[in-house]
Amino acid sequence: MKALATLARLYVADLDEALPALRALTGQDVRTRFFHGEVEVASIGGFLLVAGTEQALAPFRRVQSTVLVDDLDGLRALLAEHGGEILDGPNKVPTGRNATVRHPGGAVLEYVEHM
Repeated sequence: MKALATLARLYVADLDEALPALRALTGQDVRTRFFHGEVEVASIGGFLLVAGTEQALAPFRRVQSTVLVDDLDGLRALLAEHGGEILDGPNKVPTGRNATVRHPGGAVLEYVEHM
């Protein structure tokens, strides 16, 4: 499993309000935008924005960053060698598959394989 990109997560109330400043900052436009349950998600530059009410965002806030990988199936080998635990997944998501992992030391990352 190889990391292709790491996206900083930003939790916001409204994507339409948050995106103009990030377009100016990154010089890029939104790559993906979709609804996932009660939240709306968009990626732009090195950021992954998750938008919704405080109640809707609460379950997502434990995740500190998103890592795009070439093959999610390699996650178990990574954890076997370095420790950690899968908290959720692998799951089918609008962009492919994901899993949420707590690594040794407590960092919680979402791993995503685009399909």
